[in-house]
Amino acid sequence: MATRLLLLADTHLPRRARDLPEQVWHEVESADVVIHAGDWVCEELLDELESRSRRLVGVWGNNDHGALRERLSEVARVEIEGIRLGVVHETGDAKGREERCSARYPDLDVLVFGHSHIPWDTTTATGLRLLNPGSPTDRRRQPFCTYLTARAAEGELHDVTLHTLPLRGAG
Repeated sequence: MATRLLLLADTHLPRRARDLPEQVWHEVESADVVIHAGDWVCEELLDELESRSRRLVGVWGNNDHGALRERLSEVARVEIEGIRLGVVHETGDAKGREERCSARYPDLDVLVFGHSHIPWDTTTATGLRLLNPGSPTDRRRQPFCTYLTARAAEGELHDVTLHTLPLRGAG
């Protein structure tokens, strides 16, 4: 049986948007596990994702303070369908990321991270898969806001898909 995953990061509500795009809320409702790699900014989003998700795994980011840091950890580790998955907000500069993460997280198969708002999908020399979903609300210098979906089954990650969102105000 496969587990459907939704990967989010850097939502920055309500600073970058008033709410998540409707397309993302549809994904939340169809996902078995929602993963959020930090920079929520408001506790209300955490509350709503907890109430609308079957299962939520999240961490705090550098813009998260107060109750968010009290309720979330800096690093989360879970096993999903035999995959050892970790979540963290920051991994440092892109240069040397693979080696740094392989050394710091030797116990993981997949590491989901955020912070840069830049989608990322690489596999290190040690076999660690690094995934950054970008941001569904703040594209920065990227052409689109983004998020990731994937399926976990029998110890492997399948159908990792980067989704782009229409620009706000675009028809």
